[in-house]
Amino acid sequence: MKNYFTTIRLGLVTSLLFLTSMLFAQTKISGKISDGSTKEPLIGVSISVKGRVIGTISDTKGSFSLTTSTPTPFTVIVSSVGYNTQEFIVDGSKSNYDITLSEQVIMGQEVVVAASRVEESVMKSPVSIEKMDIRAIQNTPSASFYDGLKNLKGVEVSTQSLTFSSVNTRGFNANGNVRMVQLIDGMDNQAPGLNFSVGNIAGISELDLESAELLPGAASALYGPNALNGILLMNSKSPFLYQGLSASVKTGVMNEKNRTTPTTGYYDASIRYAKAFNDKLAFKLNFSYIKADDWQANDTRDQSSLGALNTGTRANNPNYNGVNIYGDENSTSAGLATLSPTVTGLLAYSNAQLLGLDPSGNLAQLVGGIKAYAQAGIPSSQLINQVLLPNQQVSRTGYAEKDLADYGTKSLKFNASLHYRFNDKVEGILQANWGTGTSIYTGNDRYSLKDFVIGQYKAELKGANFFLRAYTTQERSGDSYAIGTLGSLVNEAWKPSGGLNGWYAQYALTYAGGAFLAFNNAFTAARGAGQAPNTAYATALGIVQANSGAMHAAARNAADTGRLTPGSANWNSTLDAVKSKTIPNGAKFNDKTNLYHFEGMYNLTKSLNNVVEMIVGGSYRIYELNSGGSLFATKKADATTGFSDPTGSEFSISEFGLYTQIAKALFDQKFKLSGSLRYDKNENFAGQFTPRFSGVFSPTNEHNFRISYQTGFRIPTTQNQYIELQTPQARLLGGLPLFEDRYKLSGTSYVYTSILANPNDPSKWTKYQRKEYKPERVSSWEIGYKGLLAKKLLIDAYYYQSTFTNFDVSQVVLRPNTDGTNTVYSFPTNADGDVKTEGWAVGLDYTLPKGFTVGGNVSKNTLTDKGNLTPVQIGYNTPPYRVNLNVGNRNIGGSGFGFNVAWRYQDSFVWQSSFVGVSIGNSEGSVINSFSTLDAQVSKKVASIKSIIKLGGTNILGKSYVTSWGNPTVGSMFYIGIAFDELLNK
Repeated sequence: MKNYFTTIRLGLVTSLLFLTSMLFAQTKISGKISDGSTKEPLIGVSISVKGRVIGTISDTKGSFSLTTSTPTPFTVIVSSVGYNTQEFIVDGSKSNYDITLSEQVIMGQEVVVAASRVEESVMKSPVSIEKMDIRAIQNTPSASFYDGLKNLKGVEVSTQSLTFSSVNTRGFNANGNVRMVQLIDGMDNQAPGLNFSVGNIAGISELDLESAELLPGAASALYGPNALNGILLMNSKSPFLYQGLSASVKTGVMNEKNRTTPTTGYYDASIRYAKAFNDKLAFKLNFSYIKADDWQANDTRDQSSLGALNTGTRANNPNYNGVNIYGDENSTSAGLATLSPTVTGLLAYSNAQLLGLDPSGNLAQLVGGIKAYAQAGIPSSQLINQVLLPNQQVSRTGYAEKDLADYGTKSLKFNASLHYRFNDKVEGILQANWGTGTSIYTGNDRYSLKDFVIGQYKAELKGANFFLRAYTTQERSGDSYAIGTLGSLVNEAWKPSGGLNGWYAQYALTYAGGAFLAFNNAFTAARGAGQAPNTAYATALGIVQANSGAMHAAARNAADTGRLTPGSANWNSTLDAVKSKTIPNGAKFNDKTNLYHFEGMYNLTKSLNNVVEMIVGGSYRIYELNSGGSLFATKKADATTGFSDPTGSEFSISEFGLYTQIAKALFDQKFKLSGSLRYDKNENFAGQFTPRFSGVFSPTNEHNFRISYQTGFRIPTTQNQYIELQTPQARLLGGLPLFEDRYKLSGTSYVYTSILANPNDPSKWTKYQRKEYKPERVSSWEIGYKGLLAKKLLIDAYYYQSTFTNFDVSQVVLRPNTDGTNTVYSFPTNADGDVKTEGWAVGLDYTLPKGFTVGGNVSKNTLTDKGNLTPVQIGYNTPPYRVNLNVGNRNIGGSGFGFNVAWRYQDSFVWQSSFVGVSIGNSEGSVINSFSTLDAQVSKKVASIKSIIKLGGTNILGKSYVTSWGNPTVGSMFYIGIAFDELLNK
């Protein structure tokens, strides 16, 4: 027995020693990496252990050293941008390696993650995917990588500002695009109170961007809510793999002939520093700054309900509503006839009372004249309604956007992260992204984002087969304001619209006085010529109508006397006062909404002995609304009106999601079948299942055929759920049952479209009845092919069809009040019918001798079924055809010189949104003209100073264009820049 226990003890000790040696066994490899052609050492090449987080880079002499506890044998991956990736097995028999890398000349070798959340060849991706790697980012002729996205296949971009563009794919483009998700290092880049990404104004620095992957079409099966039309993933550089100091300075000029100052400067500077102290600890710091005078929105065409878009002006249309003129909106205009009761009431005033109101005597003279004609047999009501105050809508005089907007655009971004490798399998990351800027975007108004701030803060644990991350997005609206609201309120601050001394009364009474004088002179002359009273009346009325333009001009001049002049002291003080007050009393936002997100994923493939590929994951999210009662409803409401109490606390919104994906390679690895399923639940809506199925057939590595069925959904935005805001047009409400409980609109209000169809027959008006508000959904199937012919021609093509259900639209209702007035409400709801789209795209890239490349792509998107929606409701907003062509060479004959030229064309199309005038939008007159642009750059690598000098220009032919209704006119930009990289190879 004693010997038995001794044997056990010896066995345990031996096993413990063996396990300890295995646990702490270290394998060290070292060597040198050089260019296979020039034999020169390569700097900054990545050397990593496959399936682990451990890795290092080569130093300035091309040497590397790596120590790992991974048991042999293991695989080492050697990779560098522009070179073919190599793999070799370390089995313990060798510790020093001399590695040569050959330049990558065969296309389609990229690895992507977005399509399946696991690394895979871009050639074998189960769905369409576009990628910009470091080389594409460096070689783009656009002023920034974000602008360069517009050259990708099937991508639409709406430019609202120099620093604010909205990226979209496959239709339903929007300036604030809530159907497209944008992630930076796994963090949703949306502004939580707006629910869409604010371009790259507070995003990622170009120096720190490793790659951008764009997945067009539905992606909710893996990425959750809101990825209906696509997802954009931007991945930053690891400080372990991209070390040292890098910096970039770029300056140039922007030119567009219709700007206040046609030619202005452009300044862009950024710096990045990363340091790995050893294989365990690393950090990086990023700073970037852009400053310029923005593109200007200066469309003065008339989009009023009574105007003609291309011919209406302030001179010929009293109800003029300029596209980029604010304070003249038709929603705030009034008809001259609305002043009839006021003038009728003045007939009862004594002459002394009238002189008290108007010491000039004009009012007393007008009233006396009306009374005199009444005594002569022409009723006062007839004279007032037909001659003096006809049924003519009149808008106030507005101000141009350039006088109200802050065009001093800027973007300041700061990023810092600390990385620690606990072992070969786990890396911890603490990361902070902070950005602030001034820019402009377009919604139902034009909005000036002034000193807008977004902060994102993340803690993450990740390994080769899992990640756990938690982050928060903190939005602060700063001094942002609504430009159109500002224009209206500046007018009101100077002179109120209503009241007997208000702007409209002054206008109407001046017009009436002029009309009476013209009528009286003409009537008297006609009677003197022997015409009968009725004939003389008709003659005089005709003369008044023929001269109404001059009378309207005189009335406007009188009402506008003393009007604030842009740039004056009174103007500036009034502007500042209105901008300092929050909506609806002023024009300022007051949004401090936060987002909290928790997410994790685990790859079970190895645990399942690689029989199938399987991942599981989940997420939990909270929106914490905080607008100080200025934008969102509060939990406390007035019992009588239903209005929220601004002193009450606002709501929070929670949602969670769970997903899994299984993939299996069949038929000797030639066919890969995959399926995924996700379930999401938002506390205010029913749970959503989103499946995806795909198959990729690869008879050879060069030919890959794919088919997929994808689904997606969009949770209504925070504003669509809880907004409560009085605007000049309507009271905006969220779509949740909360607002029906408070406002009780069902059965007491009327659908506005039925009123428009039957304005004089209330019996035909439709009473509004609430229905359940549901998340918008899409189902889509796609077939595609990606192939490489003769190792020179890369072909990528696809065709898709999509069906949208519960399509999100706006419902406008009108409720009569007891005092004879009406209140207009607007809130989101779902369309009853399905909306269907289809499209296709083909991309070709060809490698020519001596490093030259040429490529192009064409895409088509079509709305095939509008369901039962009106044109304005559908808002497809997508050109039928888009074409991109490019030619370039990164290193001409080994000289270090490179160039890239990109030509882009898009077809004309109709833009429909709440910013478009109702009559123009419904008649589909809001056409965005077709345009083409030519961008080009030439670069020179100067190895002696480890820098690349780049000279380029966008829209170099100077053909100005507009991407969407009400947005700025984009001109030309020319720039020169130098980028320094401490680890730049020769």
